Amino acid sequence: MIYEVAIDDRSHQVELIRIGQAWRCKLDGHEFHVDAVFFRGGVLSILIDGRSYEVKLETAGTETSIVVGNERFRAVVRDPRSLRSRRRGGDFVPGVKTLTAPMPGKVVRILAPAGAEVEAGQPVLVIEAMKMQNELKSPKRGRVKRLVVSEGAAVEAGQTLAEVE
Repeated sequence: MIYEVAIDDRSHQVELIRIGQAWRCKLDGHEFHVDAVFFRGGVLSILIDGRSYEVKLETAGTETSIVVGNERFRAVVRDPRSLRSRRRGGDFVPGVKTLTAPMPGKVVRILAPAGAEVEAGQPVLVIEAMKMQNELKSPKRGRVKRLVVSEGAAVEAGQTLAEVE
């Protein structure tokens, strides 16, 4: 399962794969092995690389927060497979949004250079993977703040390609 997760206006790509009782988690392309146990009251006990965390999910109206220890983070989880998530993709989270590579490949074309105004869903660049060209679209209406890659660059899954503000 691959999700887009925004924590305090920063977007991340999270991939979760169940392995027995544990999970393999890729966060923006960096892999972690995670053990997680649900307790009553919406509390999750997580063990990551030998460190233990207590995580609570709290919802108040339309706001969702994740509480880790004594720290609270505003959170939005978006499942790209969900029609509801795709429909609201343009207003997912205010602020700078990152455009990340969904798979390893090669940047073959930049359609919106740095400084260009873009609409939500407008193609920003094209990646070729397995002889297929994939348009990567702006996650929101705004301006391309910066491009991290250039045409011809090889990219890895989860790598940041551009920022839109």
